[in-house]
Parts: sequence; C-alpha cells; structure tokens
Amino acid sequence: MIVLDTDHLSEFQWARSPASAALRDRLRRTDEPVATTIVSVEEQARGWLAEIHRKRKARDQITPYRKFQELFAFFAGWTILSWTDAAVDQFDQLKVQRIRIGTLDLKIASIVLSHNATVVTRNRKDFEQVPGLRIENWLE
Repeated sequence: MIVLDTDHLSEFQWARSPASAALRDRLRRTDEPVATTIVSVEEQARGWLAEIHRKRKARDQITPYRKFQELFAFFAGWTILSWTDAAVDQFDQLKVQRIRIGTLDLKIASIVLSHNATVVTRNRKDFEQVPGLRIENWLE
C-alpha cells in the first residue's frame, strides 16, 4: 500500500506543476492501493479552519469556507487510514525509542507502519528517523 503524506496529497490536490502532473501519472500507473491518513486530513482541515478564523470580515471568509467544503468532497474519494489501537501501539513504541520528529509526523509514521505500507513524502529528513519505515518521494 502507498500512503501519501500531506505534502504529496496537497501537491496532488492543488498544484498544477510538472511535479504534480508526474505524481498524478505515477499514481495512475501503480498497482498498489493508494491511501492517506486521518492525520493528513486533520492537517489540511486545521489549515483551512485557521484561514477562516484569520479573516475578520464575513465576506472575506467565503473563499476559505469554499475551500474547506471542497476538502470534504476531495476526501470522499480517498481511502483514509484511521488512528487505531495498532497505530497507537506503534506510536508508543516509537516514543520509547525517543524518535525526535513532530507528533503529527510520528502519528503518520505509526499509521503507515501499522499497515506495513510505504509513506510517499518529501520529508525524508524526519521520516528517515523512524526505524523500519519505507519512504519514497514521488515529487523528485
């Protein structure tokens, strides 16, 4: 299974760059199931909610609310891997090992490990600290 990290997911979702086109092509050609995590959903939702709350005028909130609503439609077509007991067990093991990356990245890694999957991310620096985690970057 291939699990897109938030950076690849955002590129897939919003970008119109050559890298985005290459990512879309590669995703079409893979034989493996493709998913993302509930943590990536959380990260994107938090971003749009923060944008909505930064706007003081109701009219200025129209676009961020529209983008937030589009997020629900976008994720409706995705397999979203949950935060489960197995993921929490992985998370706890990684915490004991003192893996020093951000909590949300550690949660994503834990979910990916609990599914014996590969995370597809630009963030090699952090994810390479997680023992046993398979990492690929499809935007290079």
